[in-house]
Amino acid sequence: MPELPEVEAARRAVEENCVGKKITKCIVADDSKVIDAVSRSDFEASVLGKLIVAAHRKGKNMWLQLDSPPFPSFQFGMAGAIYIKGVAVTKYKRSAVKDEEEWPSKYSKFFIELDDGLELSFIDKRRFAKVRLLEDPTSVPPISELGPDALFEQMTLEKFTESLHKRKTEIKALLLDQSYISGIGNWVADEVLYQARIHPRQAASSLSDVSCSTLYKCIKEVIEKAVEVGADSSQYPNSWIFHSREKKPDKAFVDGKKIDFITAGGRTTAYVPELQKLSGSVDVKETGKTKRQASKKASAADDTEKPTDGKEKKGAKAGAKGRKPAKKKKPEESDEDNDSDAGTDGDTDQVAKKNSGNVTNSKQVGEEKLSKKRVQSNQTGRSSKRKAK
Repeated sequence: MPELPEVEAARRAVEENCVGKKITKCIVADDSKVIDAVSRSDFEASVLGKLIVAAHRKGKNMWLQLDSPPFPSFQFGMAGAIYIKGVAVTKYKRSAVKDEEEWPSKYSKFFIELDDGLELSFIDKRRFAKVRLLEDPTSVPPISELGPDALFEQMTLEKFTESLHKRKTEIKALLLDQSYISGIGNWVADEVLYQARIHPRQAASSLSDVSCSTLYKCIKEVIEKAVEVGADSSQYPNSWIFHSREKKPDKAFVDGKKIDFITAGGRTTAYVPELQKLSGSVDVKETGKTKRQASKKASAADDTEKPTDGKEKKGAKAGAKGRKPAKKKKPEESDEDNDSDAGTDGDTDQVAKKNSGNVTNSKQVGEEKLSKKRVQSNQTGRSSKRKAK
């Protein structure tokens, strides 16, 4: 999914190659899911003959400033991408269009030709993007609802620290909130939290001043580095978790340390348990889950809690036979991708106790039935003797 670095790479490519040139041709796709609230004919007529004055970006949104409004605006969604024919613009995963494909691509949603023959196309294979025609993109949603841009409008350290201490939300969920900081998506959030050695599900309010300062520094460094290399992931430092975050759990390592996967902020999350430890209270606000469930998940994700005595281990073995009832809990936890540690030793101990309780109860029931049979037999014998007399 394109995040700040990818969208900034597109903005810079447009700025370097298209600014100062006039639009001589425009083709807008007949796709009302992507082309938002304007007909293709009106869109095309509104930009033809206009001069491109500037290319702007805020968060994951970009727009072209023309010599007069309205302006084309692009919300990149899951796979939106800018292509300029003959110009190398970073081709990120899920948006790459093969060179041998037709031009403009059949996935093109907005295509323009400039007065020097240069051609630009906004392509979206998955149709989750939005292309709009707006009088003032900054004054209406989604751009008007965005928080400060993570690259151009970074908060001061003091304000950043103060804002974190006021939020009980999980830190990753907060970083993904575009109304708090705009531009940070899933991979950037994972990277900055790894570099800062902060657990993704740590409550923002529980972070120390030192951790806040480290996170502030890592956000700045990761984004600036990614932008510096034009969002070309092959040039990201080898020490980044980025290179292994999409590998299978048993093959995901960074600097020799194992990467685990949990769900945080509603997204699959890569982190290193050995370095990113969950500390303090886990009583955080989490959308769609109770505090009890959130606490249970965080405990499972933190592999520092292990059995310390023989009793717990026995309980786990005894509970092996009782795992079928435990499966009923899985539907509630199905959103936790790759979270195989959902069952804790404490849970299996409880299962074991329930099983042993069931055995005891069955014995008691059996003894009660045997006792009743004996009583009934004695009563039958007595009544038959009375009849004989």
